[in-house]
Amino acid sequence: MDLEGFAKRALSRGDQDVQERLAGMILEVKGERITAEHADRLAEAVVEEAMATLEPKGNVFDLPVAGVTMGEFGVGSRGSGDFYAHEKIAEVIGETGAVIDSRQLDDSGAVEAGGRYIVLTVDGMHSRLSDYPFLAGFHVTRATLRDIYVMRARPVAMFSDIHLADDGDIGRLFDHLAGIAAVGELAKVPLVTGSTLRIGGDMVIGDRLTGCVGAVGVSDRLSPRKDAAPGDVILMTEGAGGGTVCAAALYYGRHEVVQETINVKFLEAASALLDAEVEIHAMTDVTNGGIRGDAKEISKTAGVKLVFFEDAMASLVNRRVLEMLESLEIDYLGVSIDALLIIAPPTSAEEIKKVVRGRGVEIETVGRVEEGSGVELHADGGVKEFEPRFRESAYTPIKKAVDAGPLRDFAEMREKVDIAAERAIAKKRKFVDMVERSRRIRT
Repeated sequence: MDLEGFAKRALSRGDQDVQERLAGMILEVKGERITAEHADRLAEAVVEEAMATLEPKGNVFDLPVAGVTMGEFGVGSRGSGDFYAHEKIAEVIGETGAVIDSRQLDDSGAVEAGGRYIVLTVDGMHSRLSDYPFLAGFHVTRATLRDIYVMRARPVAMFSDIHLADDGDIGRLFDHLAGIAAVGELAKVPLVTGSTLRIGGDMVIGDRLTGCVGAVGVSDRLSPRKDAAPGDVILMTEGAGGGTVCAAALYYGRHEVVQETINVKFLEAASALLDAEVEIHAMTDVTNGGIRGDAKEISKTAGVKLVFFEDAMASLVNRRVLEMLESLEIDYLGVSIDALLIIAPPTSAEEIKKVVRGRGVEIETVGRVEEGSGVELHADGGVKEFEPRFRESAYTPIKKAVDAGPLRDFAEMREKVDIAAERAIAKKRKFVDMVERSRRIRT
């Protein structure tokens, strides 16, 4: 519960009972651990701070307001709105000089140092796993290591950033760390540093948990998405899903399916390929909006056309997971299934299969790369539409309710997002120039 946000919204409207309502909220959450008198003092302090920062003066406080919210634009929901937002993020960051940066739409970035590539990535924990800290830690760590492996890099260290709200029991912190460390031990990648904070400090009450896990890898060669080439074949490993499938199973009461996701098969398969002398052009993990989203990004980045065969892909999805998704009318092609997608020359296909199967992980050829653009899905004797949706497949009851709600015009929102990004770029340039001028004066 964001006390500061509530107070600022109420004060902006001119509400007169802000302090009283805040005190009630604080008592509701903290219960017998606090007196009514102390709750009122806290509420008074919240209002005081909110008033002081309601309209701060100075250029640095100017926000490039878009008039479009994260939820309205689908940011974080792994669909067309999210992908567009990430393109804008790359524009705000600008030229970096990195070998691979956010402009390539890969999930990891890379720089060259000392004759080798240093690969870096970070993943946020699944927001709906806040009440299940171990699962949240396990799946975010596995997702982070996936992003290192698909760049053909060997992960060497991890870091974590954990934020637990003011009323969260410290046991939740330890449970989350145990999930992170479990994957670290299985993958033999140490968790070496991190940060532990409260969400919003004293201004956010409740027990919400969030955070991220990052990893660093090293490599002598890379396999970015842009290297996919016409004539390549597309292979995919088996997958049972991660945080997304966990959330679907939890919030639809299919708790027995959660156990299917507790494995490190992806990491084992990818690690085996690092040790193999086999030519691979590109790799990715099937996460962002499912195969629909990843395929679209690869096609755009590499300037090629991807063709997929649905029967082959469906056979690689864990049977219990696929049965659950189909029974709940959740499109498995639009959610993360924790599978490894490999794009390689046809001459490498059999050796890749041999290496992966040698680790006890199933793999099949699921498509090919052609000249052109876009993505095709061959199924039921014909070709189906295979575009990413505005959001990934709705996989919980609330996501289905959101999908059924009103939608703003995407083109109109996109124009507003463009303007906000342009303003952010201008602000960045202004303050960079200001600091550079100050440097010149000092010297």
